[in-house]
Amino acid sequence: MKGTLDELHYSVELLERDAAVRDVIDKHICDQTLAQKNAFFVADLGAIIWQQIRWKSRMEQVRPFYVLKCNSSPVVIEILAALGTGFICSSKHELELVKSFGVLSQDIILGGMCKQLSLIKYAAKLGVQLLVCDSEAELRKIARCHSKAKLLLQVTTGGCCEREETSMPFGLTLKDCRHMLECAKELSLHVAGVKFHIPSCCAEPQAFTHAVSDARCVFDMGEELGFVMNILDIGGGFDGTEAQLEKVNRALKPMLDVYFPPSTGVSVIAEPGAYYVSAAFSLAVSIISKKIVSRDAGQHPDDELSGNDEPEFQYYMNDGVFGSFAYKLLDESVPVPSLHKEKSLEEPLFSSSLWGPSSDGLDQVVESCLLPELSVGDWLVFSHSGANSLGAMGAHADGHRPPVHYVISAGDWYEIQNCGVTLDTTMKNFSVVQQPSLTETSISTPA
Repeated sequence: MKGTLDELHYSVELLERDAAVRDVIDKHICDQTLAQKNAFFVADLGAIIWQQIRWKSRMEQVRPFYVLKCNSSPVVIEILAALGTGFICSSKHELELVKSFGVLSQDIILGGMCKQLSLIKYAAKLGVQLLVCDSEAELRKIARCHSKAKLLLQVTTGGCCEREETSMPFGLTLKDCRHMLECAKELSLHVAGVKFHIPSCCAEPQAFTHAVSDARCVFDMGEELGFVMNILDIGGGFDGTEAQLEKVNRALKPMLDVYFPPSTGVSVIAEPGAYYVSAAFSLAVSIISKKIVSRDAGQHPDDELSGNDEPEFQYYMNDGVFGSFAYKLLDESVPVPSLHKEKSLEEPLFSSSLWGPSSDGLDQVVESCLLPELSVGDWLVFSHSGANSLGAMGAHADGHRPPVHYVISAGDWYEIQNCGVTLDTTMKNFSVVQQPSLTETSISTPA
């Protein structure tokens, strides 16, 4: 995301007791009606903070390291830093961004499996020592550029669901780990621990049994070779729901008690990304054009109506796959949007598809959904849009990212402080000013 380091001034709207995120969306849609009808986000910061509270109550023994590429909004970074999370960075820009908020180098991990030499050198310059590694080629690059690095060996986990089996495999087998440890010792590098990853579609006990026991084997190998290994990274795979978090905890805790009890001195960390931000962000988009096709017509935007079949509608929005919906390119599902305007229960629904503005065949956001007939200028709201829509993955490469309007409810603001999370003192770069009307709290970072 371009220009992030310059976004040092922003405000957070404090919602009154009866107000809701929907009211904020209504207000900004009304404002856009008088302007250019640009897409925009509304982010509920209370949702992010409550996710941290839930994490602490369910996964107290596991410290989260937020994956920055998921959503690199400055407000998100500063809040999570204040709440004590670490960060996973995979580019120079992300390292610069996190360091700009005063995050200590020891709280940063350089992720990514294929790192440029310049990135490794930059991490060394910043004092970032924890690096993920899964190949001998990476090992030798790190030895060349960052002799003080502490490595986390990425260990592969067996395919445990259909989605995992169709994805590109990555990580080391146990046999590979033996060779990597010997190679690291030869190169005088330090291996500090192991990382594995269980996808959110596979939070079953047997998956964690295999992964944690394999990690224990790697620890034993390392200790035989003289390494002091004290970090276990259980990766990501957290979908953001409390039920899934509880399921992971039930599966993981017994394994940790057996293989990595507190007496071992091993720190357990995780890499949540979407968990924190997905539900917090809503995206409002406007319909800028429409076409009608028949049910037997093709699915390309240029197909025209033929015959007298019941029509299908193709709607074009002012944001698409080459912008805020870039996560569609990662084969992630797009939530079905809600219609902003009121509709009658008797109003007929039509099969519809939603497209971005590029006229590219790949720019299909939603292949099929049921909607009443829309008009140009109508608005759709996509909830759960915070993950991989504002990160540094190439979205909005032209610099025209939709603005983000940050809000927090008065109830969340005061309840969170009652829980001991004091944002106004922890985030020392912020000045919090409550307006007399209690409708807006300005939170700004001095340049």
